[in-house]
Amino acid sequence: MPELDDRVAVISGGLGDIGRACAVELARRGADIAVGDRDDAGRAEPLRAEITRLGRRFQFALVDVSDAEAVRRWVASVEKELGLPTIAVPNAAIVEMASMAELTSAIWQRHLDVNLTGAFHLAHAVAQRLVELKRPGRIVFIGSWAGHTAHAHIPAYCVAKAGLRMVCKCMALEYARHGILVNEVAPGVVNAGLSRSLFDKDPALTRRTAASIPTGELMQPEEVAVHVAHLCDPRSRNATGSVLLCDGGLSLVTATARQP
Repeated sequence: MPELDDRVAVISGGLGDIGRACAVELARRGADIAVGDRDDAGRAEPLRAEITRLGRRFQFALVDVSDAEAVRRWVASVEKELGLPTIAVPNAAIVEMASMAELTSAIWQRHLDVNLTGAFHLAHAVAQRLVELKRPGRIVFIGSWAGHTAHAHIPAYCVAKAGLRMVCKCMALEYARHGILVNEVAPGVVNAGLSRSLFDKDPALTRRTAASIPTGELMQPEEVAVHVAHLCDPRSRNATGSVLLCDGGLSLVTATARQP
């Protein structure tokens, strides 16, 4: 029997590269999948087909994670349609390149609203419902090595991810007695999102970036998903408040802090 058989997972930002990979990996391990995103609902159909081929149920909703009430309604709709979500992956995030000198209040606020507050909204809504029903669960935040390493070109992103790490730890402490384990997966340079768009335009940048990573390779979204699934495994009963850092050794060096 798959280790996540008949569990329900909610994933924000689920149409992005990492979110999609998490959805597929969790479905492969037996979970039904609910994906939220602000993107065009039409883009959810290929993912729906893939999840359905794996024999799992799928729900998609247009959700703005910065809106607490919208997130609460989404979680309630998932429970009604698929069942109680016992796995939450707050993944929705944005990143815009702007140095501290170039930052505007609007850019700063967007990063906090989506990357930090939006992640809290989903994790909080799921955790509260699990406590109400006295059910255990797993919450896995998608963080970043940028949460502890300064990047001059994306400081708002760094700050939001640093805050996310403390949300993870505080929630882990609060909910451990309820059997709800809360952790963070913190990737390094992933071939996804903004980084992928830059790499696609500049193969030389791809080579330089890979060469700057001690392991010599970029991380792929599917690898992030494997780490997320590991932390959701019911056989993992004591990992909570932890950061699973998977940055290829980037945190051991300093010269790469300017890379995307």
